[in-house]
Amino acid sequence: MSATTISPYRSPQRAENDSFLRLVRAEWTKFRTLRGWVLAVVIAVVLTDVFGLLVVHPHSPCGSGCHLLVPTGPGGEAVNDSFYFVRRPLAGNGSITVRVTALTGKVSASGGGFFGPGQPQNGLSPGVVPWAKAGIIITQSTRQGSAYAAMMVTGGNGVRMQYDYTSDVPGLAGLVSAASPRWLRLVRSGNTITGYDSPDGSHWTEVGVARLAGLSGTVQAGLFAASPLKFTPNFITYSESGGSVSGSLATGVFDHVALAGSGAGGWTGQNIGASGAGYTGPQIGYRQAGGRFTVTGSGDIGPVVSGAANSSYDTVTIGDHLLGVFLGLVILVVIGAMFITVEYRRGLISTTLTASPKRGRMLAAKAVVIGLVTFAAGAAAAALAVIVGIYVSRSGGVYVLPVGWPTEARVILGTAAMLAVTSVLALSIGTILRRSVVTVATVVVGLVLPYILGASGVLPVGAAEWMLRVTPAAAFAIEQSVPQYHQVIGQYGPPDYFPLAPWAGFAVLCAYAVVGLGLAAYLLRRRDA
Repeated sequence: MSATTISPYRSPQRAENDSFLRLVRAEWTKFRTLRGWVLAVVIAVVLTDVFGLLVVHPHSPCGSGCHLLVPTGPGGEAVNDSFYFVRRPLAGNGSITVRVTALTGKVSASGGGFFGPGQPQNGLSPGVVPWAKAGIIITQSTRQGSAYAAMMVTGGNGVRMQYDYTSDVPGLAGLVSAASPRWLRLVRSGNTITGYDSPDGSHWTEVGVARLAGLSGTVQAGLFAASPLKFTPNFITYSESGGSVSGSLATGVFDHVALAGSGAGGWTGQNIGASGAGYTGPQIGYRQAGGRFTVTGSGDIGPVVSGAANSSYDTVTIGDHLLGVFLGLVILVVIGAMFITVEYRRGLISTTLTASPKRGRMLAAKAVVIGLVTFAAGAAAAALAVIVGIYVSRSGGVYVLPVGWPTEARVILGTAAMLAVTSVLALSIGTILRRSVVTVATVVVGLVLPYILGASGVLPVGAAEWMLRVTPAAAFAIEQSVPQYHQVIGQYGPPDYFPLAPWAGFAVLCAYAVVGLGLAAYLLRRRDA
């Protein structure tokens, strides 16, 4: 008699995928059926926006309802475009060449903004700020924000070629003097302008090439001088209140001026960005004696950075209304921690692990649920704070530094992703420590405290930068919307600037979360429930 073999039943469905999806669905059911957690998420969104929109309310320097007229460059960025210009028209292709024999300056000891014609200039002392500049420029027009390319000597950064406000290319190093002059040249060919420098006028080196879109047939070419605000920090920290600004002047001395190309008329002096065109007073203006030009100017040609260090008006960024994220983050950290610690406290973890013997997959399902919930909540809160915050600031007459839609999307979705990864980190730490209060304290201390220490001005710059590079607080860099420029001296610190690039800072937080999840999964398998 032969035995009958019965084959076990095998479901035609793929068990792995079906099992994990069921786990995710089960964890989602746990979350949404606990109304306290759902309510806490809503509260996190509300507090994020209320604090960001109502408490953090910038004030206009010219009163509510006014609108500052800020020039914008070819790329749409806000710019400073203020300098003294000695110009002639250049029709078609051509070039301009000069020798610069001196760059001197004066600095106000009493503070103040850029100087202009007719303004009192008392209390000035000799001094040249590092980015004082004098040189030659070819520009589309005298309208502020026009496309341009310039070769210049600077107060402390050697020869530079700068164009369209944001681009900066180094040339010959060292300071200019009568014993060590600098020869500068710009050559126009259509929309392309090439810059050259030379120590002797015989041996020329190409410094850079600028391609300026939309140059008309006739442009303006000539000599210029500018000197930006001097920023003096009170303390060597990131604290935004720890510095002051004062006005400055720069004077360049030129000879061997040669303008080659089709043009008409003599030289015309104009103070760009200020009233009183043609002013030739003892400070702002120019003097011509034979073939020698002495040009004095104040102001800057470059992008506006956040804060008041390089601008005569106040600005905000699209991220300034996201300070309320700290409140929402703490609440979401509590939720992320309790998503696992509550089961330990109530003794339900044994039931969970019995229903899902593959403990790593159970932890992954929880991470997926808490990550998606906090991402959705964070995206809604950040979008409302940014979009409405821009409207509130502009309605109040405060200038919001413009950014493109990709940057705005990155700030909003990146903030949401930061909150999601933080909640997953809290879940991981909660799995490791099994205690809600200790877990929340650990995550908050690891994320919020380093940010506060780095941004408050308590630590020196070096220590603050280190803190914001290696701790999870580096992730707040994802909220940075405006770049830092080497050629603009400003207060480059939180909440507007960070030592790491946005996605690099976010990657630091992700690394902590991955390590935390891995350790949590390992301990979850090794330990008893």
